[in-house]
Amino acid sequence: MRADAQRNAARLRAAAADLFQERGLQVSLKEIARHAGVSHGTLYNLFGSREALIDEVIADLAATRLGDAARTALACPDPWLGFAGYVTEVCELQATDPALGDVLTRRFPDASRLMAVCDNSFAAAESIIDRARHDGSLRDDFTASDLLFFLASHAPLARAAATAGSDAWRRAVAFMLDGLRAPAATPLPVDPMTPAQINRLLVEGTSSTAG
Repeated sequence: MRADAQRNAARLRAAAADLFQERGLQVSLKEIARHAGVSHGTLYNLFGSREALIDEVIADLAATRLGDAARTALACPDPWLGFAGYVTEVCELQATDPALGDVLTRRFPDASRLMAVCDNSFAAAESIIDRARHDGSLRDDFTASDLLFFLASHAPLARAAATAGSDAWRRAVAFMLDGLRAPAATPLPVDPMTPAQINRLLVEGTSSTAG
């Protein structure tokens, strides 16, 4: 890559990181190009697509932050506290970091590196949930798909509350966690969504990109 192209690519990565984390992954590519001081065409020539830019800028960050949250949960001696801490930390990321809030909604399935991060995060969540279920502290019918459904529903409201200067999302998380304790369990009306169903719901039900 020529030196000027390398400089433009670096500017675009920096601009995308700023705007993705400020506004989420749907931010206009034209705005990213303007922020970087290059043309819209230069962005496409260097990266080809929004998904490629997301993979360049967000995948490693998401892997680090979600991975750290999972490792902390799995290292916690108390499985319930590990589970509750993981849920709270991920919800806090959704409230305070729009880019990471968008990651778990799987809105950009063609961002292959990011989807691999999501798959790893889902597998880690299954392990965290299994520990708490086997410990007898988490209700036995709760699944990783249930958690993903909650997180996808929680993300936009958590972000809106944080933008309004409120931590009210923490109340919603606390209510949800209290309802997940094993002694609070009552029979549920339907089975959980399968991983394939939840993935289809997230991709088709929340897909929205800006050019």
